[in-house]
Amino acid sequence: MRKQLLFIVITLLAVGCNNQPQKAESEAIVYEPGTRRMERAGDLSQIQTQADYYRYIDTYWDKFDFDADSLVVAYDTIDLCEAMASYVMFIEPQRADSLMRALMKRAERSRPVLQFFATITEMVLHDPNSPLRNDEYYIPVLETLAESPLLDEYERMIPAYDLEIAKQNRINHIANDIEYTLLDGRQAKMHNIKSDYLIVMLNNPGCPMCKEITEEIEASPMLNELQELGRLKILAIYPDADIEAWRDYQPNMPKRWISGYDADMAISRDRSYNLRAIPALYLLDSEKRVLVKDGTDVSYIEYMIAQSEALR
Repeated sequence: MRKQLLFIVITLLAVGCNNQPQKAESEAIVYEPGTRRMERAGDLSQIQTQADYYRYIDTYWDKFDFDADSLVVAYDTIDLCEAMASYVMFIEPQRADSLMRALMKRAERSRPVLQFFATITEMVLHDPNSPLRNDEYYIPVLETLAESPLLDEYERMIPAYDLEIAKQNRINHIANDIEYTLLDGRQAKMHNIKSDYLIVMLNNPGCPMCKEITEEIEASPMLNELQELGRLKILAIYPDADIEAWRDYQPNMPKRWISGYDADMAISRDRSYNLRAIPALYLLDSEKRVLVKDGTDVSYIEYMIAQSEALR
């Protein structure tokens, strides 16, 4: 299963990372741009113990040439996207902050290498189409970039902006409240919804993927049962400006769902939620603590509810 997921990740990332075809690595010291592949420091198949695993992770990047400076362009970015995808799949969440921060500090040997790793990590951890998109892993990257003396004031503005958004609604933190307006004009707040679990779906009327996810949620036996028991509620929020389009689409929304729009466009104004990609699913517990952030995978929502139920 892990190998299948990695294959999917690599395939998706290859499209965005580089349009150049892969070339065979030459034995010459001088590489043409985009032809150098990174030799992996360890052999995953040789891992037998936890000590082997930690050694593999801690030495993973040792054979990358962090002193390449401007010659970093020789590296095949497709291969490096694959390497980064493999790395973030295998590191433990509790070590992600320290490991990603240490990696970016190594990349600060020079401006070209730092910018190269900024690009690779963005594709794997921040791109809306990446299956490995993960703000918790990406925050230490952004913090390094936003503070790096190798970048000028204006270059640091973009990671600083992304960092502000990434720090909203973090896992195990209380989600930002949302004030919404219903079809009949009544207003309410998300934090006032009482249930064991709350799925918040940021959506657009007529969005094909929004429709697909809605159908997946409606077809889920687990989620249907929890709704029937009153333990799960679903809040669909339209964050944009075309209210007439939203009104026209309401007959298509599931009757049990709470469907509202952000009349003041406060989400966009305050950047309280990431609107870079829609749809986006959030799973909150009874205290409005975030269990799933900015997802699209209904099966993962089910998994996290099952995990939470096991701890009750």
